[in-house]
Amino acid sequence: MKLSDFDFHLPEHLIATRPARPRSSARLLLAEGGAIADRRVSDLPQILRAGDLLVLNDTRVIPARLTGTRTRQTGQGEAVARVEVTLLEPAADGWQALAKPLRKLREGEVIRFGDALSAEVTRIDEGGLRLRFDATGEAFDAALNAVGAMPLPPYIASLRAPDAQDRHDYQTVWANRQGAVAAPTASLHFDASLLQALAARGVEFVHVTLHVGAGTFLPVKVEDVTTHRMHAEWGEVTPDAAARINAARAQGRRVIPVGTTALRLIESAADADGTMRPFEGTTDIFIYPGHQFRVTDGLMTNFHLPKSTLLMLVSALMGSENIERIYAHAVAEQYRFFSYGDASLLIP
Repeated sequence: MKLSDFDFHLPEHLIATRPARPRSSARLLLAEGGAIADRRVSDLPQILRAGDLLVLNDTRVIPARLTGTRTRQTGQGEAVARVEVTLLEPAADGWQALAKPLRKLREGEVIRFGDALSAEVTRIDEGGLRLRFDATGEAFDAALNAVGAMPLPPYIASLRAPDAQDRHDYQTVWANRQGAVAAPTASLHFDASLLQALAARGVEFVHVTLHVGAGTFLPVKVEDVTTHRMHAEWGEVTPDAAARINAARAQGRRVIPVGTTALRLIESAADADGTMRPFEGTTDIFIYPGHQFRVTDGLMTNFHLPKSTLLMLVSALMGSENIERIYAHAVAEQYRFFSYGDASLLIP
């Protein structure tokens, strides 16, 4: 299975840099079996069945992108350098992060992010650096909210800078548990009115948590995709969530995760026979064609990057030839791609 098998041409103008407004007005490509239909996200109450169980990721994105300065004494006085930092994940003694330019930092130096927050560089290695902040707990959260920006994906950040609007746009309406540095983007299409309409239809919801990491944007660098190693992300399926998913399956109702993050988590937590178990820990599950899905009956997801692990995941669910046809249709019909783009509902 070659990396080139998952490539396709995407015109740059189809990369969305802002979401649809209102959220549920985004286009929805409905692919069920071999049929394709062009719909809107707002049509979901007419598309889904009463009793369908949507699995929603309730992670909350932190404003993980920081701009700071480090000051160093030299023979000519003070040398000040500007540093861009992106937080990746908490560690026992601080935060793992990326910095640009990393070469301008040394261990033991302090980066100041305005008056509200500063951090000491405690370690530098090939994977980035470790930072120990001068605030913890609620004080850290408040300071981060004051000085941080939303960590937009590289393909958006290369086209425009994040701004205040992204604090609203790049967060789901049910975001609850803080810890992600990337949004579960299929969920960005839901607003209060759509949730109410789905509930009135008899569609049910269950929340799980997967803190999406920056590793979701890392490229696959091996030609034999089966040798790729996935990044690990922390997730939780509570006993109540597991019981509700098991009840839906026992009653013959469909379990449809909203987003690849929710899908990866429930597939990690399920036994071989599809029984859902409570789960708390990290998962590095890599889903590519040949994967036997244990609990997933469908998937709502955005359109993914060429050669990405997420394109491999949807190819596993729908079949590679079918996904090629679906994506060719999306490009031809000018669907908007990636995190702020349009959506698809994939039913094998």
